[in-house]
Amino acid sequence: MLAKINNFEIDLSKPIDISIPLTNTDENPIAWYIEKPVIEPVVFGDWIGKVSEGKSSTNFNNIFFNPHGHGTHTECLGHITNDFYSINQSLKQFFFFAKLITVKPEKIGDDFVITKESISTLINGKTEALIIKTLPNQKEKKSRKYSNTNPPYLSEEAAIFIRESEIQHLLIDLPSVDKEHDEGKLLAHKAFWNVKDIVNLNPDARLNATITEMIYVPDEIEDGNYILNLQIASFENDASPSKPILYRILDFRM
Repeated sequence: MLAKINNFEIDLSKPIDISIPLTNTDENPIAWYIEKPVIEPVVFGDWIGKVSEGKSSTNFNNIFFNPHGHGTHTECLGHITNDFYSINQSLKQFFFFAKLITVKPEKIGDDFVITKESISTLINGKTEALIIKTLPNQKEKKSRKYSNTNPPYLSEEAAIFIRESEIQHLLIDLPSVDKEHDEGKLLAHKAFWNVKDIVNLNPDARLNATITEMIYVPDEIEDGNYILNLQIASFENDASPSKPILYRILDFRM
């Protein structure tokens, strides 16, 4: 089924899902020193909310998870501020013109860093959303245990460049845009959201900008321009599990 978003024609029957599903198995990716998600039936005495147990007409599960550590999630600046800001209130539009780029992080000391220089030549023209696929791009990203592994991250200068390029939505296939152990500096988060003071929020902080982490973009998905549908659950929380979907652009007419 064809649809037109602004002046872009896309085929809604051919979505490209770049999210990682949340499961209660060892295949679930994990970051930030937590255990895997828990998905289990509700139990009331002898009653078990699971049809296969023969004591319920429905499957009725509780789910315990952390959006930041258990898979693809989208967060707002409320992730780092003293006052509460909700992703459900920050993200009010869901379709965006997006650019996908592939970057090989640069080795700097003991770290691998996405630098301003590595992305600046790849971002030409205006785009609302930037999707970063990092190399190497192993399928193990979908189940990797990131805790205490010092994953690659985005430099502060790169985050400033992305902000100054007027990109509102940043998506990346890493557990964080910041270094795992950074003494709480969160330089890339602060630079992207333009947060200068986490207690007394500056008036030019980017309240409607979002960061989506722990995506996975298969190798066969080529770099270029797409339409992004950024789907979240309606959580009144700084972050929500999310499902970013890409659509190839079939036609563009002004």
